[in-house]
Amino acid sequence: MPTRVPDAEFQDRLDAARGRLAETGADAGVWFGATSIEYLTGFDHVQTERPVVLAVTDDRVAVTVPRLEVERVEPNPRIDAVHHYFDYPGGKPLEAAAEMLSDLGVESVAADADGAPGVMGYEGPKLSAFVDVETQNWVQRMRWAKSDAEVELIRESARWGNLAHRYLADFTEVGEHPATVSQRASLEASRAMLDALGDQYVPRTRGDGPAHAGFITGEQTALPHGHTANRRLQEGDVLVTGASAEVDGYHSELERTMFLGEPTDEQAHYFELMLEAQTIAIDALGPGVEVSYVDEQVWDFFEEQGVADLAQHHVGHNIGLGIHEPPYIDRGWTDHCEDRPGRDDADAEMEPGHVYTIEPGIYTDEYGYRHSDTIAITEDGVDWLTYFPRDLESNVISVE
Repeated sequence: MPTRVPDAEFQDRLDAARGRLAETGADAGVWFGATSIEYLTGFDHVQTERPVVLAVTDDRVAVTVPRLEVERVEPNPRIDAVHHYFDYPGGKPLEAAAEMLSDLGVESVAADADGAPGVMGYEGPKLSAFVDVETQNWVQRMRWAKSDAEVELIRESARWGNLAHRYLADFTEVGEHPATVSQRASLEASRAMLDALGDQYVPRTRGDGPAHAGFITGEQTALPHGHTANRRLQEGDVLVTGASAEVDGYHSELERTMFLGEPTDEQAHYFELMLEAQTIAIDALGPGVEVSYVDEQVWDFFEEQGVADLAQHHVGHNIGLGIHEPPYIDRGWTDHCEDRPGRDDADAEMEPGHVYTIEPGIYTDEYGYRHSDTIAITEDGVDWLTYFPRDLESNVISVE
């Protein structure tokens, strides 16, 4: 029952980044992206208008943070030096980062961006105003394939997501409001998760709780990113659910199409087509398989069934520290890799450690139909991480 990334894993990641650094003429690797900083060091933060800048040399790790993060980052055993500025815009984040680099003896860097991202109104100078900059995406590529430890964290996320989804189904009744059903299911699953894990739980969340589940209903299901409508549940409703849990920053994805009461023949028909499409996609997964091939198989099925016009998105995406990560199971992925400098044929293929959501959907004018399961690629096949029943009967909520 793992609940955190092992310390040794961070050393492996830093060693890998230093290996990439050694292949360049740069003095340091630099990262502005919050997820990359977390991946390399374990320091997590909310990316705001206050930039955080990580620098890694062949023997040192340093970070520049706003003053309000100093006490949070100083205990991190993987960071050798902490620099700070008071705040933005009164402080000068990039100037402070440049001073950090100067203290490290750095004149040239390989960075994930030439400056901090312009989120929440941040407007600042480019890093290249202070040092020579070449860009790199080392960490993003490293994150494609998960280690065994990362896969286990995603599996643990799926376990608590499954419980949240079970509560969601149990609490769903005619006359209830989707928002309060979701809150109740998320609360009960989070309570169980915290009780079971005790001091092994890594406190990482704000507001939503460790585990969460919810759904969209009725005509909102016809929109892949529909919202929770302000309407109470009615007999005959189609529901598209979603459940997950956060385990040391890692996520899984479980979605089901459910029915409040017996579905109509038409609804059952589209459900079964969606389910078959998901099965086709899962059967196509495996190490060495072209990522684009999986989406092509589903698209061919949709065309054969005459419902290709009802599909609005690709089959799925990688998942881990990010809810959406590359590779994307998309018919264009192979061409995408060929068009990107530095990519090779292996980038177009699935490999052990990739963890994918498999979620082909069908969307009519009235309703949407989509399951999503989280599945890891192994050396010789696949490993299902989510496990809530997929069949029609198991996804019909009886109405008393």
